[in-house]
Amino acid sequence: MAAIHDLLAQVQDEALRARLEQEINRLTKQKKFGLVFEEHLPECTPLYDVPVKRGANVAKKTGSVSDMFEVLSIKDGMATCMRKVTEEQEIIPVRELVCVAQFGEPIYPYLKPLDSVCNAPDSDLWHTLIEADNYHALQLLEYLYAGKVDCIYIDPPYNTGAKDWKYNNDYVDGSDAYRHSKWLSFMEKRLKLAKKLLNPSDSVMIVTIDEKEYLHLGCLLEELFPEARIQMISSVISSQGSTRDGLFSRADEYLFFVFLGNAEINKSDDDMLNEGQSATKSQLWFQFVRTGKGNLRENSKNLFYPIFVDAEKGIIKKIGDPIPLGIPKETVPVPDGLMAIWPMTSDGREARWRTGVDVANRRLAKGLLRLGKTTRKESGWSVLTVNEGTEKRIEKGEVVIDNIDETGAAVLKEKSGGALRAPKTVWNKTSHNAGWHGSKLLAKILIDRKFPYPKSLYAVEDTLRIVTKKTALIVDFFAGSGTTLHATALLNAEDGGKRRCIIVTNNEVSEEEAKSLVKKGYNPGETSYEAMGIAQYVTWPRTVGCIKGCDVKGKALEGEYLGSNIPMSDGFKTNAAFFKLGFLDKTAVSLGSQLAELIPVLWLKAGAYGACPELKDNNATMMIQPENKFAILIDEKQFSAFEEEMQKYPEIQTIYFVTDSDPGYREMIKGYADKDTYQLYRDYLDNFRINTRR
Repeated sequence: MAAIHDLLAQVQDEALRARLEQEINRLTKQKKFGLVFEEHLPECTPLYDVPVKRGANVAKKTGSVSDMFEVLSIKDGMATCMRKVTEEQEIIPVRELVCVAQFGEPIYPYLKPLDSVCNAPDSDLWHTLIEADNYHALQLLEYLYAGKVDCIYIDPPYNTGAKDWKYNNDYVDGSDAYRHSKWLSFMEKRLKLAKKLLNPSDSVMIVTIDEKEYLHLGCLLEELFPEARIQMISSVISSQGSTRDGLFSRADEYLFFVFLGNAEINKSDDDMLNEGQSATKSQLWFQFVRTGKGNLRENSKNLFYPIFVDAEKGIIKKIGDPIPLGIPKETVPVPDGLMAIWPMTSDGREARWRTGVDVANRRLAKGLLRLGKTTRKESGWSVLTVNEGTEKRIEKGEVVIDNIDETGAAVLKEKSGGALRAPKTVWNKTSHNAGWHGSKLLAKILIDRKFPYPKSLYAVEDTLRIVTKKTALIVDFFAGSGTTLHATALLNAEDGGKRRCIIVTNNEVSEEEAKSLVKKGYNPGETSYEAMGIAQYVTWPRTVGCIKGCDVKGKALEGEYLGSNIPMSDGFKTNAAFFKLGFLDKTAVSLGSQLAELIPVLWLKAGAYGACPELKDNNATMMIQPENKFAILIDEKQFSAFEEEMQKYPEIQTIYFVTDSDPGYREMIKGYADKDTYQLYRDYLDNFRINTRR
């Protein structure tokens, strides 16, 4: 039905279209809508870098990319075109056309360097902004980082009906009967690709949304990630609220957390709800004797054993062996000068310890098994231990062994000075106010440039702090103004982390701006038009500004980042590169002539260490980049010389071999078992084509 609806819009005969609409509406009234949504006409992509020529599929730059033509001939800058649906012919100026790639039609991407900012020349940490349609960027990232991404954070279009997103280059508004279906189709394609990026054994994806699509999104995530643990968080973003006529005023939005494998949250002393309240001290020591159901000796044959102690000094000296059922504890010999403590209930029955002898001895060696005073035992002593949870917290550094006392017992101290705990499912922090710490903060950097509804910097930072390790690879393919990269840089500055961030955004302009530019004679794809797009006008200037500590006019930023006392004017000791995803003409692609365009892709795949290099000599037989930790053997005939050179650079971790010979490739990599090696085919196509029907 959805595909029929899309095709219907292309029917030129108004009377026929009206009659068809009448019949379709009659049928759709009998249909229930749910998560079982319909696939729409696959998305098409304009290829501004590909020249328009005879036989190409094209669309008008100012029209819908799904309204396609085939170029029949070109003469004197005018193209004779045939509309795909009606087969009508039309003569259109070539400058007004753009080549279009349909779903399933292979295209060949490259990354064109646009700019970079380096505020840490001695650091090999580089973040990345890619200007692209995120559907194709995700396909490229699949080649680069499949199964290697630690965290994906995205803030997709909320589908409010306010023309906040496009489908096939057309804004989707609230009157579109298939608005929800189009949104689900749009999201499903991207989430399927995103799943391929995530590390299945330990990663998390966060998706923000409001009430318009949260139910559909939740069901979609459950369907795509059946193996994951999924939670939804409610986060207050404005205490003033956003008015809804006749409805409740919306003050919050939602975050879905999708945990894969062993991924879990990082506990802290901030529960994200009770702002300003100190955390209560958590319990670290527990009674070693088992209590509750199943606590008696007969319930476990190996958990009844003596613990020999020096009662005068309060020291555990030795742990005895378990004794079988039926053997009286009084028959066990006690070493001279020591006393035996047995697991007993408060009413004098024989009980059992919590763990076996091996675990008890391990804890004793670490000081995690000790004596405690009690009035409930004749000896005056009880045995205390930590539980498994405390042991894990010690391993993570949340609880530290501050000292070992005179009895050999560990003095435990919580690192934060208070209890570390999981954040609650409702977040209410003043720092998460999107107006104060989103729009106003962005205005400090961009001055008079506008971007609707940016996230609070600190809301994104807190989200990343809760779920990421200090070395995490973070991806955001709905980057918008670039808050995620900004938050990553701030978080690294605060905790000394080495997180690396890759963000992707298109270069759309607003609907009003687009009309104004077209009226002035500018078309999409032209330099003057593209300079006003989100990536070039907002996202990259913000990235440069936050790293250098200045606004778009070069003036130092005033104020400090909340909670860190880091002056904004200091910027961040980090670097970032800006690329545009472009597409090569199929007939022009050959490794000999296109290797230079390939270098940024290979740099990213190797880990984006150091500044992205260039291939300056097209006749080079090899490219060895120790500062970037990768090398390329371009001419396989020079393998011996390449091997000799590689011995000088043990720090290189990634090696690319250019060869069409699979046996030759296998022979060359034999000496590099400890490296990451990849085969590049000479025609480049088999390595990097995307948009296939996978």
